[in-house]
Amino acid sequence: MFRILFFLCLLLPGLIKAQRACSSFTYQQEQLASNISFEARYRDIETFTRNYINNLGTTLSRDQQGTIIRIPVVVHILYHTNAEKDLISDEQVAQQIEILNRCFRRTNADTALTPAAFKPFAADCEIEFQLAISDPRRRNTNGIVRKYTPIAEWQADDLMKSSLQMGSDNWDPNSYLNIWVCNLQRVAGYSSLPGGPGDKDGVVIGFNVFGNRKVVAGMDLGKTAVHEVGHWLNLKHLWGDDYCGDDGVADTPKQGGYNTGCPTTNHITCGNGPLGDMYMNYMDFTNDACVNMFTTGQKNRMHALFSNGGARVSILSSTGLQPPLFYESPLPVESPRWLYPQLYPNPASTQLTLDLTYDSRWLGKTLSVINMEGRVVMQVVVSTSIQIIDLSKLQSGIYILAGKKEDGERIQQKFVKL
Repeated sequence: MFRILFFLCLLLPGLIKAQRACSSFTYQQEQLASNISFEARYRDIETFTRNYINNLGTTLSRDQQGTIIRIPVVVHILYHTNAEKDLISDEQVAQQIEILNRCFRRTNADTALTPAAFKPFAADCEIEFQLAISDPRRRNTNGIVRKYTPIAEWQADDLMKSSLQMGSDNWDPNSYLNIWVCNLQRVAGYSSLPGGPGDKDGVVIGFNVFGNRKVVAGMDLGKTAVHEVGHWLNLKHLWGDDYCGDDGVADTPKQGGYNTGCPTTNHITCGNGPLGDMYMNYMDFTNDACVNMFTTGQKNRMHALFSNGGARVSILSSTGLQPPLFYESPLPVESPRWLYPQLYPNPASTQLTLDLTYDSRWLGKTLSVINMEGRVVMQVVVSTSIQIIDLSKLQSGIYILAGKKEDGERIQQKFVKL
């Protein structure tokens, strides 16, 4: 079976504090297992990429050379608490976009730290990112979607990419780079591959490592997003996700695995002396302060996606950066009034109101009214976020309203019928 040895990443929760950590390898294996056509599509993309690189300098590839590729971006921010709602400001989003641009255009001041031996390989990737000004329906936007979610913590399982799962649906991946920012557990971020399912396409970044937030030591300069967007643009880790593996790029030396911290001397592996590992490359796991370059080979690999017939060429005709056709005043962003089920009045005589505004996933679920003897005396199917429960047929007494969702969350509230 063709293996996509792509972004081998660490899942141990403690390691996120010490080094870059993502879950893209496991994530991609799950995508392959659930989508039998994905492997064939990615194989075709790899073949296309090799042909593009082999033909560089010919008329087949000259059409894109020297052209700045501009990518419209939409950032989905999912918050659970009021504190999280204010955690990532519009200014911080703009800052992260600026960090992406400086790194991909090689205008960062820290490019001066690239070791002299590796400077000849460093490249301005001629790729820029800009928050969208038109949404998929050509309405005005600032490129930022803020959404309350009842989910307190997210895993690297794509649920944040679906409104049905209390996340945020992506914008057309043929026209936008979608970035989700949320309370991501165990890992710093992960990315989809070109050719994968369209509704899952994009990058996910944890709150604490998005932008220049100075929260996680070693990952405090916004370069986690640079690393993950590199994956979105079809770059692999330098070690090819295998010992001395192949990352598909000719000018990155083979290396035995990832580097961490800030190396100060050459780390020679896989016979890559005298230069050693390219630990300052954005596709290693080195600290943010110590990564400062992409190579010309990596640039070519990314540009293949945008050449005629490339997997992301449709981005070039996106209307996301064109003036909107429709202007609408933004609606105020309001969190639900309750962050947990509210049952009132209590005591009640004829009816109860159950407020489930905080979590629409209760719709369609069955709740039971249980007496003090443990017997179910009536059941209610939730049909609206503000559910009215008729108590007229119940005898006076103490009851429990109980229910459970598939994710294990329960409602179990006591009420008094007068």
